Amino acid sequence: MNNDKKATFLGHPIGLSSLFATELWERFSYYGMRAILVYFLTATFVNGGFEMAELEAFTIYGIFTALVYITPIIGGILADKVLGQRKTIYIGGFTMAIGQFMLSFSAMNELFSIEFRETLLFAGLGILILGNGFFKPNISTLVGELYDNNDPRKDGGFTIFYMGINIGAFLAPLVAGELGENVAWKYGFLSAAVGMLIGTVWFLLRSHTLGNIGMPPKVKTQRVRLMIKDWLHILIFVVSMSALVFTFIWGWAQIESNIQSVVIQVVAVVGVSYLLYNIIKGTNGKTEWSRVGVIVMLAVFNIFFWSGFEQAGTTLSIFARDNTMRTIGNWTIAASWFQSLNPIFIVLFAPLFSLLWVKLDKRKLNPSTPMKFGWGMLLLSVGFVIMAFAEKQAGNGNLVSPMWLTMVFLLHTFGELCLSPIGLSMVTKLSPAKLVSTMMGVWMGSFAAGNYVASQMKAISLNIENTFNIEVSVFWFIAIETAIAAVILMLLAPWLKKMMKGIK
Repeated sequence: MNNDKKATFLGHPIGLSSLFATELWERFSYYGMRAILVYFLTATFVNGGFEMAELEAFTIYGIFTALVYITPIIGGILADKVLGQRKTIYIGGFTMAIGQFMLSFSAMNELFSIEFRETLLFAGLGILILGNGFFKPNISTLVGELYDNNDPRKDGGFTIFYMGINIGAFLAPLVAGELGENVAWKYGFLSAAVGMLIGTVWFLLRSHTLGNIGMPPKVKTQRVRLMIKDWLHILIFVVSMSALVFTFIWGWAQIESNIQSVVIQVVAVVGVSYLLYNIIKGTNGKTEWSRVGVIVMLAVFNIFFWSGFEQAGTTLSIFARDNTMRTIGNWTIAASWFQSLNPIFIVLFAPLFSLLWVKLDKRKLNPSTPMKFGWGMLLLSVGFVIMAFAEKQAGNGNLVSPMWLTMVFLLHTFGELCLSPIGLSMVTKLSPAKLVSTMMGVWMGSFAAGNYVASQMKAISLNIENTFNIEVSVFWFIAIETAIAAVILMLLAPWLKKMMKGIK
């Protein structure tokens, strides 16, 4: 806990302001890159792209966005047992900046051969994946450490933190998207790299506002700053991880595909086994096991939600580019700008949802966490029903009004506000004390599965078409599966609430 109990940032601990801005810039970096990745991969060689087929680009996008949620398991464990959250955040921040610079270099077709550009591309993505794993779970954990478990401000604190995420996500496509699509891809990725550096330096300058939370394990409680040896550890981690990933990407291309498959399977089995071992070792008593069970079960439903929500970077992204009217006079809006709709809606409506939960709680009408998840999934489903009608309207090559996508993103945002910030808060409340970062990593793992499934939804719908010789809309498919999952979760909500053992 932060020793400074004085509420000085919107009624919350002052440390929240530091974490808010740090995460804002980190999300600016990530979402700037993500907004242009599929467009970059499918762009022509002449324009600095790789001329990939659409489904191939979706798969790379899906693998990348999945793995950025898998590596937090590693970062969470290392923070809990060895490094502490602060050192791990610095390692992740500087490593991700290096990855963004590599992506910028990969777009420089005037300097490098296509083979070396591909190495830079995959190395950059790999370094971003690893760096994100160190950064992502630990900054969310620090937010939770600012509050006691039953502090009524905690959900509101995470919602404010979530607004910081989305301010960065709103600005990112406007800057990186405009630079990437309309100037040069390398400048889009370069802006993301600069954003990551700003966020990491800000965290350093404002670290004094966090008191003693997030320090390395077993240090004296009065220590509030890192020492020279800690910074040496950070430097060693950043340099060695970046070099290791670059070497691995180069060497991986030399290995036969059947051997690659075996290696992936072995790593997956070892990783899951070690994760289970840590959970079993760190969980004691029926109460803790019951609460851990809730996290795991909600994580499964979380996969269904994000497999639909993350169409923003794949099918919805292509719909924005190819089927939506984007011309105003002589000016054409960058297709990536539509990805700013969700975060700006978050910024506008998150405070209202935060107040809504408080008002409902005072009247003893506040839905349980599982019920909020169910409502979130139902709103997502309705959004895809609308998207299916937009797809029909766009048949025969017609361009449709941007209001279709705007309405879809609005409904998806409402769904997200019922689920995502509540989920982060839920993990910090229900996790055993020694496993908070580890369970946060598990929670991020459900995002990983959802992101990968999202990238395959178009391919799945095409396979169904080919197998059964029927026309299948990917948007109707997603709408139906998420609606079924929402109904099941709502039916299970009372039972899951009991399993939370008094935690709201």
